[in-house]
Amino acid sequence: MIDPLISEINAIDEIEVFGRVKTVQGLLLEITGPVRELRVGGRVSIERQSGKNLACEIIGFRDGHALCLPFGPIEGVRLGCKAVFSSHDGAVYPSMNWLGRVVNANGEAIDNKGIVPRGDIAYPLRNNPLAAHDRARVGKPLDLGVRVLNTFTTVCEGQRLGIFAGSGVGKSVLMSMLAVNTEVDVAVIGLIGERGREVQEFITDYLGEEGIKKTVLVVATSDESALMRRQAAYLTLSLSEYYRDQGKKVLCMMDSLTRFAMAQREIGLSIGEPPTAKGYPPTVFSELPRLLERAGPGLKNSGSVTGLFTVLVEGDDHNEPIADAARGILDGHIVMERAIAERGRYPAINVLRSISRTMPMCVPEEVQPVLQKAREFMSVFADMEELIRLGAYRKGSDAKVDQAIAINPKLEAFLSQHRGEVTSIEQGYEMLKTIIDTAIENEQTT
Repeated sequence: MIDPLISEINAIDEIEVFGRVKTVQGLLLEITGPVRELRVGGRVSIERQSGKNLACEIIGFRDGHALCLPFGPIEGVRLGCKAVFSSHDGAVYPSMNWLGRVVNANGEAIDNKGIVPRGDIAYPLRNNPLAAHDRARVGKPLDLGVRVLNTFTTVCEGQRLGIFAGSGVGKSVLMSMLAVNTEVDVAVIGLIGERGREVQEFITDYLGEEGIKKTVLVVATSDESALMRRQAAYLTLSLSEYYRDQGKKVLCMMDSLTRFAMAQREIGLSIGEPPTAKGYPPTVFSELPRLLERAGPGLKNSGSVTGLFTVLVEGDDHNEPIADAARGILDGHIVMERAIAERGRYPAINVLRSISRTMPMCVPEEVQPVLQKAREFMSVFADMEELIRLGAYRKGSDAKVDQAIAINPKLEAFLSQHRGEVTSIEQGYEMLKTIIDTAIENEQTT
């Protein structure tokens, strides 16, 4: 009982420290005051004539003044407005009663169901990852309910995977399938920079009543400020850490990591950071690992956070800076391709370009030859696909190619899955084994 009381006492400012607005340049506010009492990441509340205060965050200093960015529109801010500095950074007070709710980047309810219940313990929004030597190892295979992922990119509890795709390739539908079908206790989903009209569709059509029951949805739409979009990503991880500390198996999904990077780019460039690759400043590439490392296995005998982060590849370029940086941090990547989606196969996942780094140690030995043979068939067909579609390949020229052509429709059907369909890991292995065994028997017969 004493911990909640201590948390409340620590959140009280000892004295009021304030300054004044000096200049406004675009969205950047320059504030005078006792800057020696301030720090980067600190919170500021600017009093406006309308009576509604504007929350800001200190992002840097220049010429003895604090540079701030607002969490909302700056209309009503004038020179000389009082700016009250807080001695505490942003924190959230989650509880188990947050399940089934939709909140904004500040942890405030936006689902017209009343305020979200306040928990007892504060969780910092910008928390540090657990120490590497204190963490448990990744756990057993996690059943995602999507057979192409269960069989070819098996995910373990506490693993972090990236879903790389261009716009309109089916990321949101895949995320909804994972949120509903994955065997976890809690799902925390962050929609970062999402289109406003798609939020209600995602909740009603994709998640549905069953999916939302075990889910907390964090939303920051594309029209919100860069700080709100970035903070929504931090809040998503903070909520995941809370449920992990309660001993729960947590699925943390974020759509998208690229929009988090874009928000950080806006913040960095506004204070004069030098742009590097595609205009991204250096802080983007330092913030990415700090964010992603917060997901993963928890302490021994505690819960875990399995992270699935979508990466929106610009122009379908899978080697653009954010995709390249994310691949080096995450424990594997799932590649979705527009060409596959245009053929009408969903999820549009390219199995040959996707990999799970924990898969070799979690797949049963008796299944590995089946997976290897299936990949071999898909690889042979992919190498000859252009010739086959143009009609330039003659049947009988190569026995392996003939076999790959014969089995390809069955493999394509196996890789395809409707949104309401669920396939367990064991069922996926059995279905694939039947396809491969039949192909081998036909080869021996001929």
